[in-house]
Amino acid sequence: MPFKNQEAIPIRENIQVSQLISKFSERLQIEFEPCAAESSTETKLVTEADLHRPGLALAGYVDLFTHQRIQIIGNTECNFLNNLPLSGQIDVFSKLVSFDIPVIFLTDNNTLDKKLLKKADEKKIPVYRTELETTKFMFLLRDFLEDYFALQTMLHGTMVDVYGIGILISGKSGLGKSEVALDLIERGHRLVSDDVVMLTRKSNVLLASATEMNKHFMEIRGLGIVDVMSMFGIRAIRYQKRLEVVLELSLWEDAENINRTGLDHDTVEILGTKIPLIHLPITPGKNITVIAEVIAMNYLLKHYGYDAAKAFQNKIKSHIANKKSRTEMPKRAVEYFEGDFE
Repeated sequence: MPFKNQEAIPIRENIQVSQLISKFSERLQIEFEPCAAESSTETKLVTEADLHRPGLALAGYVDLFTHQRIQIIGNTECNFLNNLPLSGQIDVFSKLVSFDIPVIFLTDNNTLDKKLLKKADEKKIPVYRTELETTKFMFLLRDFLEDYFALQTMLHGTMVDVYGIGILISGKSGLGKSEVALDLIERGHRLVSDDVVMLTRKSNVLLASATEMNKHFMEIRGLGIVDVMSMFGIRAIRYQKRLEVVLELSLWEDAENINRTGLDHDTVEILGTKIPLIHLPITPGKNITVIAEVIAMNYLLKHYGYDAAKAFQNKIKSHIANKKSRTEMPKRAVEYFEGDFE
């Protein structure tokens, strides 16, 4: 079984609010207007990717208030506050900021009364304002945080994109993983990473990428290091790709339990996610490149609802059932051969 000793890279446990604002605004070109306690962003830490809208907390129910999360105040919360007299707004908002909240974001260009912002300032709770609508902002921010806090690991292998399917070629050193990938690139497919593959889990999906050191470089034994992007062009590489199939190469004498029909589906677990696993023994003359292409196309067929192994099994069952019920003379395997006169 490949990757027996895989170890997750230590996850990031927190991010400073100041770093969050800087990285998030830089990556997505979003502008934030500071409204309160901007000086506290260096000490305030975000520890979760989940977000929270404090509607119930503003209404007075705080028994299950997840105050440790980023708080999003949108149209609903602002309309609720605006329907209260100023004294009532101050009371409910004071109760909200009595908790240790890392940061509050006001969406849809909403504003709060200066006296409310002063309460946040006194409690050293940063408040930022953005023009993005609440749903879109929460989607973008959650995606950013899930990426930042995502589980990661590094594996030995070569990651390629074949017909849009991410295949991780694994196996012992010296079996020719890089040579197979190079042949696939020559046939128009794309390299993600050679030798060292970085895997990141996001929403139960594994995304593969290269490290900063080995990005678009390959090592071919006997030849040395080659630059795939310079040699084959930008179309020959991908910076990241979803991992969908693991192809494990092995010597024929080391191979065990080889799947002959395709009815048995092996999997390998990486970062808690199960990925289809194909064991492929290597013998002289076997064209691994073409087999890799067939693996990708077969995966696509299964994705669209057609499983060749099951179709063949059903055909055999149907033939056996028809043979048992037949009373007439048995038919020839092929009833009629057309003449071939060309």
